[in-house]
Amino acid sequence: MEKLLIIDAHSHLWLRQDTTWDGKPIRSLKNGRSIFLGEEVQMLPPFMIDGQNTAEVFLSNMDYAQVGGAVVVQEFIDGQQNDYLAEVSRRYPERFFVFGMADYLKDGFYEEARHLIVDKKFRGLAIPAHRLLGRPLNSEEMMRMFRLMEGNGILLSITLADGERQVAEMEEVIAECPRLKIAIGHLGMASPPQSPCWENGSWRRQMMLARHDNVMIETGGITWLYNAEFYPYPSAMRAIREAAELAGMEKLMWGSDYPRTITAITYRMSYDFIVKSQDLPDGDKRLLLGENACRFYGFRNLPDLPYIKNMSE
Repeated sequence: MEKLLIIDAHSHLWLRQDTTWDGKPIRSLKNGRSIFLGEEVQMLPPFMIDGQNTAEVFLSNMDYAQVGGAVVVQEFIDGQQNDYLAEVSRRYPERFFVFGMADYLKDGFYEEARHLIVDKKFRGLAIPAHRLLGRPLNSEEMMRMFRLMEGNGILLSITLADGERQVAEMEEVIAECPRLKIAIGHLGMASPPQSPCWENGSWRRQMMLARHDNVMIETGGITWLYNAEFYPYPSAMRAIREAAELAGMEKLMWGSDYPRTITAITYRMSYDFIVKSQDLPDGDKRLLLGENACRFYGFRNLPDLPYIKNMSE
C-alpha cells in the first residue's frame, strides 16, 4: 500500500487533571497515575512521570507513528482544559484541531459557549453527552447554542450514551440545524458481540445518524471498547465494517482516544491493526485513517513524516 495520510480524530490533552465527577476526586499523581473516582489507576504511560499530558509529548508520538494531525476533544473527567487548548491551537495550528467545552451541567452555559466561540476563537465545541443524561440535548438552551454554532461554522464533537437513549434528541438537533457539522464519538459506543447493545442493534441507531449529510462518526477509544479481546481486535474490525455498511465508509474517521488507550498498547498499534487487516480494501483504509478527517476538519499543510526505523529492527 502507498503511504497513508493519517489523522487522529479523537484525542485528549491536559496539563493536569484536577476535578471531581459524581462527587469523587480525579487528580493527577506522578508516574502516569491518577486518582480516578477514588481509585488509583494508570491514566498515562508510566514514562509520563509529571502527570502532564502535553501537546509536545503527543507530537513526538504522532511524528513517530506518522500521524500528521490530530483532533483534540474534551471530557468532564479531565476537567475543562480551554485555556491550555487555546494555547495549543495558537502554537500548533497546522497539527491540531482543538475543541472547547462549556460547563453544560450548569444552567447559563450558553454565555460561556459564546465566549469560547467569539473571544477564545475555538472552531469547535465538545459535548460529553453520555454524562448529561437527564439534561436533554434538545433543551431550549442547547438548541440556542447549536444555532449559534451553525451560524458561525463551529463544529460539534459529541459522545452519546450507549445504545439509542439520546438518538431521538440528536435527530431533533440535526433537523433543526442541518448545516451544523457533527462528529459522533466512540463509534456509537459499539459493544462487543453477545452484549445487549450488539444483539438488540441499538448501537447501530447512532451509526444511522451519519446518513445525514452533516454528520460523521469517529472510532475514538475502539481499542478500549475491545480491550478484553486485544490486538488485532477482530470484533472491532467487524464493528467498523458494519458501521460502514450502515452509513458509508466516507462517513467514518479513525480516532485513538490518546493517551489513555496507550497504557495497554503503543500509539501506532491503535491504528496499525486497521492497516494490517485483510477485512478492508486499501481505498477504505485511506478514507478511514485520514482522508475523511482531512476533508471534514479542513487540515492543511500537514508535514511529510518519514518512517524511522526502530533500533531493534
